[in-house]
Amino acid sequence: MEPAVWSFSIILILITLAGVASFLRRRRSTGDYLVASREVSPWLSALSAVATNNSGFMFIGMIAFSHRVGLESIWMAIAWIFGDLTAWVFVHPRVREQSGHIRAKTLSGLIGQHGGREDRVLIATCGVITFVFLGVYAAGQFKAGSLALHALFGWDMWVGITIGMVVVVLYAFAGGIRASIWTDAAQSFVMIGTMLMILGASWLRLGGPSALLDNLREQDPALVSWTPEHLEFGMAFYFLGLMFGGFGAIGQPQIMVRYMAIESRVAITRARVWYFAYFVPFFLASVGVGLCSRALLPELADMTVAAGVTEPTELALPLMTRELLPSVVVGISLAGLFAATMSTADSQVIVCSGAVTQDIRPRWQGSYAASRGATIAVAVLALAIALYAPEGVFALVLIAWSALAASLGSVLLLRIFHLPFSTVTAVAMMCVGFSTVVVWHYVGYDDDLFKLLPGLTAALLVYAAVRSGTVLRETVRKKH
Repeated sequence: MEPAVWSFSIILILITLAGVASFLRRRRSTGDYLVASREVSPWLSALSAVATNNSGFMFIGMIAFSHRVGLESIWMAIAWIFGDLTAWVFVHPRVREQSGHIRAKTLSGLIGQHGGREDRVLIATCGVITFVFLGVYAAGQFKAGSLALHALFGWDMWVGITIGMVVVVLYAFAGGIRASIWTDAAQSFVMIGTMLMILGASWLRLGGPSALLDNLREQDPALVSWTPEHLEFGMAFYFLGLMFGGFGAIGQPQIMVRYMAIESRVAITRARVWYFAYFVPFFLASVGVGLCSRALLPELADMTVAAGVTEPTELALPLMTRELLPSVVVGISLAGLFAATMSTADSQVIVCSGAVTQDIRPRWQGSYAASRGATIAVAVLALAIALYAPEGVFALVLIAWSALAASLGSVLLLRIFHLPFSTVTAVAMMCVGFSTVVVWHYVGYDDDLFKLLPGLTAALLVYAAVRSGTVLRETVRKKH
């Protein structure tokens, strides 16, 4: 494996240099550290968003999910893409326009400002939610990156997680969100190249799609079924729930900040083309790789794994890479995976530091040093979660994704569409939203209906109930 180690090291250094190069363009201000002075080009924003959205989730989690359930995983890809497209059309342009108008540096700042007035209670509440759940999300990325190091070097998971935390802090210190955007864009090419290479090599090894389906059918006929069996709420709600999952990008501060950083609202349309030109084939390829991994590694779920590997199927891509590709390419591929997950975690940690300095402790708003200190604190929190949380990458990512979308996303929708609400209503919506997500995750219906649908619906029902009560009271008052 020595050529793999050398190629891993070289590619990791080159990708990291892409972020360090942004040091030359940085400005020593919180505005540049958090939103890159709002001058990022459409293609950079798009590739950065798609990379930060789909690193550990797609490379590790989605492939493992397809390995476990088979062909039915295609519905997640289709529904997620449509949900994401809905957000691009109706939400992202408004977010860029309104955040630029009020000079908001964080998603919480956008939610909590109205009519030239800051709602400190609402902004601080958003900041706390961001801090907690993005810390969970970043922990999932640390685990995903550690799996790559475990597969290549045989290191214990805690070693890779700790190295990941150090790399993330270095990324963040290089140039804030600008460094993250530049490294994400560089990694996006390695990511899709790796995915397509593994898919092609798998098909050649198996003998093509027909042989793949025959292999899966022999293992378990359910693996070639297009629809999940025994859905508690039916196929329509299953698909709708997954669409809500894709739409859940609206509540992800680490993604939305890339649209806030883009150069103009008009540029959002061009960025959308870049985004889906990459996202659609990448998502479908990940499903294909997951199916091939089931055919090539049928006993993976029962494999004895090292301490810290909570879901054996999440080793599918690293193990397939070692099995199918030349040693040099193995190093390149795993370097891309590790760097992509670290850059995603980096952007999440930077956004969390913004939540501390901009939202929770506003007196630190102009302090560049405070932003750095908060970055270290958040990285340590994510490290602790990654080391001790019992969930795997897929579960950690989807819990955090859904909780953020049901809480921040629900109130963001009211703000950008100029619907009236009080601080108490907004805080109640967020608390009900993320609480519903967490409860739904543990009551046993998550495989039948994706947790974000009940979470976001519950939050919006709180608003509908409060608004209806307000209208009713006003009607009664006018009559009297």
